[in-house]
Amino acid sequence: MPITLTRPLTFFDLETTGLDPYNDRIVQLGLIQYKPDGTQEEKQWLINPGIPIPAEVSAVHGITNDMVKDQPRFGDLVAELRPYFFDVDLGGYNAKNYDIPLIITEFSRVGLSLDTETIA
Repeated sequence: MPITLTRPLTFFDLETTGLDPYNDRIVQLGLIQYKPDGTQEEKQWLINPGIPIPAEVSAVHGITNDMVKDQPRFGDLVAELRPYFFDVDLGGYNAKNYDIPLIITEFSRVGLSLDTETIA
């Protein structure tokens, strides 16, 4: 059964510096966005977290400090990321308990408030 969208739907996944959604940082962000007109868009970014990636975390996701040292920081990507996270519906595996709080925290660090009032 096809889904009728009234606004974009963004499924996203994060790789991070650890397991704390309020203190750790994003090192990779991948997403796919489905639009009401039936089109879709896939994106992926490596992100310099501004803090070291612990070796035990790199061993899990394979992203090292050297890989992100010359990548943009989250704040440098805000203009590019906005259409995928603002005025959209969000989804992802374990998103409500981890990815959404972490992305809210990252946007908060750059002075933006991500409204997630309607996320179930």
